[in-house]
Amino acid sequence: MLHLSDPTLGELTTFARTLADQSAEVIRHYFHTGYDVEWKEDATPVTVADRKAEEVMREEIMRIYPQHGILGEEHGHHQSDADYQWVLDPIDGTKSFVAGTYLFGTLIALVYQGKPILGVINNPLLNHFLLGVGGGCWLNDRPVRVSSCTQVDESLLVTTSHRTPAEHRDGVAYETLVSQVKRYRTWGDCHGYHLVATGGAEIMTDPILNYWDLMALIPIVEGAGGIITDWYGNDVLLHKGEAGAIATNGHIHDAVVKILNPKD
Repeated sequence: MLHLSDPTLGELTTFARTLADQSAEVIRHYFHTGYDVEWKEDATPVTVADRKAEEVMREEIMRIYPQHGILGEEHGHHQSDADYQWVLDPIDGTKSFVAGTYLFGTLIALVYQGKPILGVINNPLLNHFLLGVGGGCWLNDRPVRVSSCTQVDESLLVTTSHRTPAEHRDGVAYETLVSQVKRYRTWGDCHGYHLVATGGAEIMTDPILNYWDLMALIPIVEGAGGIITDWYGNDVLLHKGEAGAIATNGHIHDAVVKILNPKD
């Protein structure tokens, strides 16, 4: 595994910031403008901002690192057999984007031989660049950590949609968790993981994810001292997001998994 002291990883980290800046410029250009919204087969929206933001990142990767592969939500695979793979979700939270809220971001991950070694959540409206790499996590170059909360009943739980746990997992168990936490909000998509990593929330849940939704989150949550597993407490990479994700500050992770899976 590469480390932050490795000059190659330092170079790649700087490059990830370039990708974030370039995609942010595109996204800000289209925010609150008269673009058309299309709906994909999975009933999720897509806009010109999603497509253009991914295109500028792909072009830059192919220009600077032509030997690297790319997987993007909007434009698919490029050199899928390369050791280094950039995994891109240009707007994670497009529903929020089209509604005109700021609870969305750009996800950028660098995967080396199947393992994510660098993750970015970039909020182009707030200029918040959250980076997980080399076992640490930084928000605009300031080190950040998860909260020190040790009790579920003192925690803040966030999620993307209140409906999806019942649709994909044990909805009754999820309601039990909701009833036990101190606060519960739908501040989800990548913003929820941002909150866990920076200490604002203790639990973020997604009952199902795509690969491009997941990979950037792992270095960020773990780098901030938290834990991220699938819905059942297993390695989150095992099913590449299909088994969902639970991210916590670590102190309450086992308790949360147990509440969500009472029959195990």
